[in-house]
Amino acid sequence: MPDFSLLAVIAAGVYLTALYCIYRVLLSYRKTQGAIAWILGLIGMPWVAVPLFLLFGRNRFYGYVRARRLNDRSLDSLLTQYEQQAESLPCDHDKDLPDDLNVLVRLGRQPFTGGNNCTLLQNGEATFEALFEAMENATDYILLEFYIVRSDRVGNRILHILKRKLAQGVRVYFLYDDIGSLWLSGRYLKSLRKAGAQVASFGDGNVRRWRLQINFRNHRKILVCDGKVGFVGGINLGDEYLGRNKEIGVWRDTHCRIEGPAVLGLQLAWLEDWHWATGNNPALNWQPVPSPDGDQQVVILPSGPADQLETCTLFFLNCINNARDRLWIASPYFVPDVQIMNALQLAAMRGVDVRIIIPKKPDHVLVGLAAYSYLVTANECGISICQYHAGFMHQKAILVDNRYAAVGTANLDNRSMRLNFEITALSTAPDFIAEVEAMLEEDLLYSRILARTDYEDRSLLFRLACRSARLLGPML
Repeated sequence: MPDFSLLAVIAAGVYLTALYCIYRVLLSYRKTQGAIAWILGLIGMPWVAVPLFLLFGRNRFYGYVRARRLNDRSLDSLLTQYEQQAESLPCDHDKDLPDDLNVLVRLGRQPFTGGNNCTLLQNGEATFEALFEAMENATDYILLEFYIVRSDRVGNRILHILKRKLAQGVRVYFLYDDIGSLWLSGRYLKSLRKAGAQVASFGDGNVRRWRLQINFRNHRKILVCDGKVGFVGGINLGDEYLGRNKEIGVWRDTHCRIEGPAVLGLQLAWLEDWHWATGNNPALNWQPVPSPDGDQQVVILPSGPADQLETCTLFFLNCINNARDRLWIASPYFVPDVQIMNALQLAAMRGVDVRIIIPKKPDHVLVGLAAYSYLVTANECGISICQYHAGFMHQKAILVDNRYAAVGTANLDNRSMRLNFEITALSTAPDFIAEVEAMLEEDLLYSRILARTDYEDRSLLFRLACRSARLLGPML
């Protein structure tokens, strides 16, 4: 016979937890529709909604916010120092930045710096060779932060390089995301630690795993060597980026090598993440050194769920709303929310050449289905959704007129906008813009513009699947 008193206690606990979850929703919601959906679910189906909310419901990374505030003084002093040093460097913009670029400076809390050299790295071969070379040339320290690290051929080559550099006295700090790197072997990490590397997962935090929700990911891919050379882009540390995954095939991706003062912007973002994971601030080089071969103006834009504003969303909206002639965006995941889609439609109706490059064969089925559901409204306004068919397109790049171009880790989806920690490098240099333009033009040669009939002429079952996948957009 069931113990009804125990059942009553459990039920009361569930409903009290549901009330607490509703309280959290009311305090922190950003989108009214999502808040209403959570509240209705928590009231009507608390047994299901409570565990889902605890895993996926909150949209702010409060543990990180608290850690950031506790260490505000030291990080702010570094940021102030960086800004002051940047002002002393030659930069064509200086005080005369256009409004849309000034917005990015305020959003990322990082300055535009001159004296940089940005090199575009297309695909895994070029990127890994540049990464290996930079690590081999490091003399003081190597900072790594990657969403996915695998103990395959690429991962093991990096392991051997790092162990060799450690033996030479170079410090190594290795930060990985424990969701993205779920299958990274413990032996790999143990070998790094034994060699003398400082290793941490982003989910550790100062009071361990319970402070991290599974819904938040550190999606950044950063390498910094000696504070002088840095890398950012879409490529993780794994063999699939060399096309060695038979299911995915050829992998099309883009990374960026930066030499110059903007590297300190990458280093600042890394340091904030490292402090969250370990509570420590290692001694690093904060003296900006202009590149002898470059005069590019660059700004680094970190974003994430610990920000007071929706930095990544505002970045994309700023780019879209200020485009006048051309807006080309490459993103493997195209699941925009209403405000991003409306901004894209308005840009196209202003006469802007809006092209969104997505892969023909996505690595997530639901993401691919959801993208089809936007075809009708996109075509009505003149937005070109271009499906890349020469492999899996994973790059994240954006080109706005002939004024600036950016390469980073952020996708056009809710996860990047609100749930992931992302980072982007943006340059106004004509040479870099021309490189990105030529790269995307070549990608477009291997792409087909989708028509509304690619959605409307498909079966009812397919269209229902697309619309259903779109409903899951906030979690994709």
